[in-house]
Amino acid sequence: MSKKIFSGVQPTGNLHLGNYLGAIKNFVNLQNEKENQCIFCVVDLHAITVKQDPKELKKNIRETAATFIACGIDPAQSIIFNQSMVSAHSEAAWILSCVTRIGWLNRMTQFKEKAGKDKEKASIGLYSYPVLMAADILLYDATHVPVGGDQKQHLELCRDIAQKFNNDFNASDFLKVPEPLIQKQFSRIMSLKDGIKKMSKSDPSDLSRINLTDNKDEILNKIKKAKTDPLPLPEQAKDLAKRPEAENLLGIYSSLKNQNLEISVSEFSGKNFSEFKEKLSEALTEKIEPISKEIKKLLNDEKYLDTILLEGSDKADKIASKKIKKIKELVGF
Repeated sequence: MSKKIFSGVQPTGNLHLGNYLGAIKNFVNLQNEKENQCIFCVVDLHAITVKQDPKELKKNIRETAATFIACGIDPAQSIIFNQSMVSAHSEAAWILSCVTRIGWLNRMTQFKEKAGKDKEKASIGLYSYPVLMAADILLYDATHVPVGGDQKQHLELCRDIAQKFNNDFNASDFLKVPEPLIQKQFSRIMSLKDGIKKMSKSDPSDLSRINLTDNKDEILNKIKKAKTDPLPLPEQAKDLAKRPEAENLLGIYSSLKNQNLEISVSEFSGKNFSEFKEKLSEALTEKIEPISKEIKKLLNDEKYLDTILLEGSDKADKIASKKIKKIKELVGF
């Protein structure tokens, strides 16, 4: 059965191994299932929910597009575009915000986490972010959306918004209610310095993450310094329960090798971390170094990246403009 897949990545720069293994690798797999129609968006409107340097944002939009392509997303097979170039996203977000209930948004845990204690100083954009996310998805009649644990609640809200709009305007099944595609294994890659913290570009230590632009020497150095524990590697996967760093590193290795965690545990059972880290470094270098080189090569050709985004945005606009026209007609515009 064919799927219409929509997903977006914020152009906040410095995409890392967690972004690749937790999302982009899966995007490539979905694209390569021939019956799927895939749309991948550089969600620049979402990025400005927190203050951005305009020059950096422009650079990061190109870098995100370059990362998509370097990781294997093919602009000839999938649509790659940036959100701000398709005006229907902003229009649909406003209309959908008028059917979204404040109580629904008040339940969004991610806003509470990002806004922190001083939520009065957070932007309206950060608060209403999930409505724009719903607009992104619903404009393309997406049937499936790849989501991590931190976005699952937002997709549930998107489903609620779609159903309420359809009910309010007596338009059964007009806005398609999307299903989540949840990656069962290795969806959360943790910090190399702390196995209970998610790998993040905002961590002050660059040693906490493998950036997708890192070279071989940087990868080797970061894995060499990655936090471990004093015990040998376990005999069974269940023994990793209280060993977060060991579980994370073995998870990274398993994802790179496309194998179950149990197989990796068996492969290194009883061995010390130094021996395992050599193999992990080899696997990382083999996968990340070509991506890194390709990203850098693509970033030197801004005209090519801008063309890809422009062509992708034209394709996206053809789809989204038809949907927003019908949305406006239903509302009475």
